[in-house]
Amino acid sequence: MLTVVKPFRTIVFAFALAALGCHAQPPAASSSTLTPEAARRVEVLIRSKSNVPPEYKIEIGLRSKSDVAGFDAIDVNFSANGKTSKPVTFLLSSDGKTLAQFTRFDISKDPKELVSAANRPARGGAANAPVVIVVFDDLECPFCAKMHAQLFPALTERYKNQVRVVYRDFPLSQHPWAMRAAIDTNCLGTQSPGGYWNLVDYVHLHAGELGGDDKSLAKANETLDTLTRDEGRRQKVDIDALNACLVKQDDTMIRATMKEAEGLGVDSTPALFINGEKLEGAVPLEYVYQMIDGALTAAGQTPPPASTTVPSTSATPAAKPGN
Repeated sequence: MLTVVKPFRTIVFAFALAALGCHAQPPAASSSTLTPEAARRVEVLIRSKSNVPPEYKIEIGLRSKSDVAGFDAIDVNFSANGKTSKPVTFLLSSDGKTLAQFTRFDISKDPKELVSAANRPARGGAANAPVVIVVFDDLECPFCAKMHAQLFPALTERYKNQVRVVYRDFPLSQHPWAMRAAIDTNCLGTQSPGGYWNLVDYVHLHAGELGGDDKSLAKANETLDTLTRDEGRRQKVDIDALNACLVKQDDTMIRATMKEAEGLGVDSTPALFINGEKLEGAVPLEYVYQMIDGALTAAGQTPPPASTTVPSTSATPAAKPGN
């Protein structure tokens, strides 16, 4: 566990507002009351640092034992219009001279395990590769297509089998055929990982052509299904099973992936997680190398020697909902 100081400012008040309507928990039996003078000092500091509007009443709770040496815990409630916030916990030093707020983060898990790459077609290194890059991808996203064409070939050339690449789906609502593409590629991927990547390569390369000159959604969907069946035949998969999957167009797994991605803070594409470390937006390739090199070093591996030339390629700006 790591303890990090959290600044007051508006963060405290924003948290209190978000929880308005919840009721405070009863204090612990071992609590004691602050003196009026000490409670006044705490209230004045919180109001000044958190920009609390005057109509909000601040109630300073009882002082109780904390697990931070030299500090006791006090719960502070914000109330307005007959509603009371969930308590916000502060720490008060034993001598009553210092007020602090801390947030604890659990770092007991390897960040690499926080973003699942399980049961997905993969490229590059083996399942035990020291670095796994999970990409949340939208097959209709032009930024994803540019990244797909430029970034990962460079990474494969530099890192060889030290890096394993997995794509997961995050089709944006403003891209009409993105969900269809995600479902179709997954229908094929369940039978043929190689076919999955061939299809993803093709769709990203030719995304601008799908739907024809009039950008017909029906035509784009028909083309996606045809491409998937053609690749399935090349890979000698069970065509009947593939056709059944294409006809069903079950988006349950895609929706679950999108929900998981949102829980990880993903709101645009492409979004990369390099051994769990998130990367979005326009980032020069050398910074991506730095992140991968750091992940390799942490895994006890030696990164490749630095290149004498810096590639001009960069991770592209991310596509967000509505763009």
